[in-house]
Amino acid sequence: MTLTGSYECCRRLNARHGRSYYLATLLLPAWKRPHVHALYGFARYADEIVDSFTATGDRVAALDGLAGRTAGALAGGAVDDPVLPAFAHTVRSFGIDRADIDDFLRAMRADLTVNRYATYDSLLGYMEGSAAAIGTMTLPVLEPLPGMAEAARGPARELGLAFQLTNFLRDVAEDLARGRVYLPLADLDRFGVAEADLGGGHPTAALRELLAFEIERARGHYRLALEGVELLTPSSRPCVRAAYELYGGILDRIEAAGHDVLGARATVPRRRRLAVFARHLLAASVADRAERRVTVQVP
Repeated sequence: MTLTGSYECCRRLNARHGRSYYLATLLLPAWKRPHVHALYGFARYADEIVDSFTATGDRVAALDGLAGRTAGALAGGAVDDPVLPAFAHTVRSFGIDRADIDDFLRAMRADLTVNRYATYDSLLGYMEGSAAAIGTMTLPVLEPLPGMAEAARGPARELGLAFQLTNFLRDVAEDLARGRVYLPLADLDRFGVAEADLGGGHPTAALRELLAFEIERARGHYRLALEGVELLTPSSRPCVRAAYELYGGILDRIEAAGHDVLGARATVPRRRRLAVFARHLLAASVADRAERRVTVQVP
């Protein structure tokens, strides 16, 4: 796999599996997009390993293989893998923290044995690796303003948490079919929801109340994430704002459906996605042109 081919593979993974996120990446300067796609491709690739095998032993072997190939690629070795050449190139190019990669792989490994979370704090522990770490891995590509990298880490983490919690709320029935419940068991007990209520059919009144509660919790993460947008270089802000609106729009769709996530998958309509993209396109173009006009004086 050539480096160019690997980046293209990651782009296709993003376009196929993350339509809203992919649309938002088109608002980035062209040179940044492949690197965001590489990070998405790596995360998606690992997630597919966790979900694609029936036997736990096969999953463990596949995830061990990915971890070994990742270490080899990050060390500069040649690897026979479709996404790792691009991922490793992006990590080296931006000095992405290896601890974030380790945290992510650790969370993927947890998915092999842990399928319930007693409290929201315990779920947050998992999401620190599976979601917050993705936010902080992406941050260097989005370019915090000078001196703002540390301040921007918190909002980047919050955006990752917000996105993943949104996915959990949208995919309640799908996750249960895989044997997983990502809604905290303490919350199920609090609202009087049985696990069987998550599996299909019509949502009970108790489940609707639980989902309304979790939506407000997700929006709390979105609000904290929004504080970080102005800490980024201007050419990255339209992408983040669009992704924020598009993913947050999934919560709006769940509410519009009466908190019914069992009958149909909540998605943002194509017309709405394109409207969000168009609204941010001018700002993206202006910021990109402005940054291109900056010249460096070489003594």
